Amino acid sequence: MAVHILETDGQVCPFPIVEAKETIALLDVGDELVINFDCTQATDALPRWAAEAGYPVTNFDRVGDAAWTITVQKA
Repeated sequence: MAVHILETDGQVCPFPIVEAKETIALLDVGDELVINFDCTQATDALPRWAAEAGYPVTNFDRVGDAAWTITVQKA
Protein backbone atom coordinates (compact mmCIF):
# COMPACT_ATOMS: atom_id res chain seq x y z
CA MET A 1 0.00 0.00 0.00
CA ALA A 2 1.31 3.44 -0.95
CA VAL A 3 0.19 6.87 0.20
CA HIS A 4 -0.16 9.63 -2.38
CA ILE A 5 -0.69 13.30 -1.53
CA LEU A 6 -2.80 15.66 -3.62
CA GLU A 7 -2.49 19.37 -2.78
CA THR A 8 -5.52 21.35 -3.96
CA ASP A 9 -5.29 24.36 -1.65
CA GLY A 10 -6.38 27.51 -3.46
CA GLN A 11 -8.56 25.65 -5.94
CA VAL A 12 -12.30 26.28 -6.00
CA CYS A 13 -14.83 23.52 -6.45
CA PRO A 14 -15.18 21.38 -8.44
CA PHE A 15 -11.44 21.24 -9.18
CA PRO A 16 -10.42 19.33 -6.00
CA ILE A 17 -12.90 16.58 -6.91
CA VAL A 18 -11.89 16.54 -10.57
CA GLU A 19 -8.23 16.16 -9.61
CA ALA A 20 -9.05 13.52 -6.98
CA LYS A 21 -10.95 11.43 -9.54
CA GLU A 22 -8.11 11.68 -12.05
CA THR A 23 -5.46 10.84 -9.47
CA ILE A 24 -7.23 7.92 -7.79
CA ALA A 25 -7.80 6.31 -11.20
CA LEU A 26 -4.01 5.95 -11.49
CA LEU A 27 -3.56 4.27 -8.09
CA ASP A 28 -3.46 0.59 -7.23
CA VAL A 29 -6.20 -1.00 -5.12
CA GLY A 30 -5.35 -0.47 -1.46
CA ASP A 31 -3.39 2.74 -2.05
CA GLU A 32 -4.47 5.82 -0.14
CA LEU A 33 -4.94 9.31 -1.53
CA VAL A 34 -4.51 12.17 0.94
CA ILE A 35 -6.33 15.23 -0.41
CA ASN A 36 -5.49 18.57 1.22
CA PHE A 37 -8.01 21.29 0.38
CA ASP A 38 -9.45 24.62 1.46
CA CYS A 39 -12.68 24.75 -0.54
CA THR A 40 -15.58 24.67 1.93
CA GLN A 41 -17.89 23.00 -0.60
CA ALA A 42 -15.45 20.09 -0.83
CA THR A 43 -16.02 19.27 2.84
CA ASP A 44 -19.31 17.79 1.69
CA ALA A 45 -18.53 16.92 -1.92
CA LEU A 46 -15.35 14.87 -1.39
CA PRO A 47 -16.80 12.48 1.23
CA ARG A 48 -19.96 12.10 -0.86
CA TRP A 49 -17.91 11.29 -3.99
CA ALA A 50 -15.85 8.73 -2.05
CA ALA A 51 -18.96 7.04 -0.68
CA GLU A 52 -20.69 6.95 -4.05
CA ALA A 53 -17.56 5.50 -5.68
CA GLY A 54 -17.16 2.87 -2.96
CA TYR A 55 -13.89 4.28 -1.62
CA PRO A 56 -13.48 4.13 2.17
CA VAL A 57 -12.60 7.38 3.91
CA THR A 58 -9.88 6.53 6.44
CA ASN A 59 -9.31 10.06 7.73
CA PHE A 60 -11.12 13.39 7.58
CA ASP A 61 -9.86 16.27 9.67
CA ARG A 62 -9.75 20.04 9.90
CA VAL A 63 -6.12 21.19 9.79
CA GLY A 64 -6.53 24.97 9.93
CA ASP A 65 -9.03 27.82 10.07
CA ALA A 66 -10.20 27.06 6.55
CA ALA A 67 -8.28 23.93 5.57
CA TRP A 68 -9.06 20.23 5.68
CA THR A 69 -7.54 16.89 4.82
CA ILE A 70 -9.31 13.73 3.73
CA THR A 71 -7.77 10.33 3.07
CA VAL A 72 -9.52 8.05 0.60
CA GLN A 73 -8.52 4.44 -0.01
CA LYS A 74 -8.89 2.95 -3.46
CA ALA A 75 -11.03 -0.15 -3.22
